[in-house]
Formats: sequence, C-alpha cells, structure tokens
Amino acid sequence: MDALLLYSFVNLKRVSKIADLGAGSGIVGLLLAKKYPDAEVTLFELQDSLVRLAEKNITLNSLEDRVRVIKTDIREIKTRHSPLVTLHRMVQGVTRHCFDLIVSNPPFRGVKSGLISTGEEKAIARHEISLKLPELIDAVSYLSMAKGRFCIIYHPNRLLELIETMKKRGLEPKRLRFVHSNTSSEAKMTLLEAVNGGRSGMKVERPFYIYKKDGSYTDEMKGIYLHL
Repeated sequence: MDALLLYSFVNLKRVSKIADLGAGSGIVGLLLAKKYPDAEVTLFELQDSLVRLAEKNITLNSLEDRVRVIKTDIREIKTRHSPLVTLHRMVQGVTRHCFDLIVSNPPFRGVKSGLISTGEEKAIARHEISLKLPELIDAVSYLSMAKGRFCIIYHPNRLLELIETMKKRGLEPKRLRFVHSNTSSEAKMTLLEAVNGGRSGMKVERPFYIYKKDGSYTDEMKGIYLHL
C-alpha cells in the first residue's frame, strides 16, 4: 500500500527521467512509467533477489524500452568507486543531476527501534541496515537536476529529521500530506515532496484516509486501485 500511496502522490504534468531509489520489485517505477508514457525510468536496487524480480516485472509489463534496473549501493553513488562510474558508459543517460523526478520508499526504522524483521530481504527494506536517511538524501541531491522533484513516503515520527536533512542538502520541502488509517487515528505515514533548489514555503494538503469507519476503503483509496 505504501508504494501505491507514493505513486498516487506524484502529480507532475510532465516528466522526462525518473529514478526510484531502493526500488524493490519495481512497483512504483513501473506504475510511474505507465502514468508518464514518454518518461524513462531507472530503478536503483541493492538486493539481488529484488533486482531479478524487478527485471521480471519489467518484462511482464512490456516496458523494456523505457524501464531498466541498476544494481548498486545507493551509498556509493557519489563516490568515485561507485558502480555508476563504470556503468554509465553502458547505461546511457545516468549522470549527475539528470533526473527531474526521484521517488523513494526507503527503510525508516532505526536498527535499534523495534524488532528487526525476519529475513535479510525484509530487514534491509524496513530497517536502516544498508541505507541511512542522510545517505539517501545525499544520493537524491546528487542525481536530481535543478528544480527537480523528490517524492518520499516516510514515518511521521521522523518528519522533522527528514525535513532538516533535506534542507541541509538544498532540497526544499514544498508539499506535505499525512496518511491516516481512518478519521479517528493518528498519522500512519507521511508523504512529502521537495524541490532541489526550491524557494521556502510548504503546502500542507488535507489528510488521506485509507479506511471508512466500517473498515472498507474510502473513495479516494478505491480511486487509486481503479486507475492502476
């Protein structure tokens, strides 16, 4: 569901090059490729099992001409030893400041916060084992073009940390939306859009509610599924 919420939060009229950092099985990038039929999408993923799954999903959706996967450690994107340094000649178009939209559904739980998920794949996806927030934002700052957009779904109890980390790296938060299970629950997740080199000033949108009181999906949540 987090992936669908992030996908639906993107509201740009036109996009040319999209990057999904920590793409997992590729669901967000694939949905955005269909939402923006003229865009090229690059999925960055570290885990071999998820890279293979993303490649399979690209093929199943017949998007090989516009969507590709790069197996890389996001922490190394800015370093001279990055896999991108040796791969960029083979992977045309992946250079510094080349993406006008970057999205991410990153791990948001600290290693010491709660029980570590069972299994390496889930643990890395949910906990900051292989990628910490500042490292992610460093990569976004490096890959995002001037005035490029960055959309992220993150936990609300780390919202201030997220905003501070972005601003230190020149990413200005511009649009914020809280996600609630229902009208009587506290925020479950946060959707945030930032602009690389943008002016200060942020719009807080109305809350997003997933469920009605009877436990069924709200009309807005149903609408996301209907438009897939």
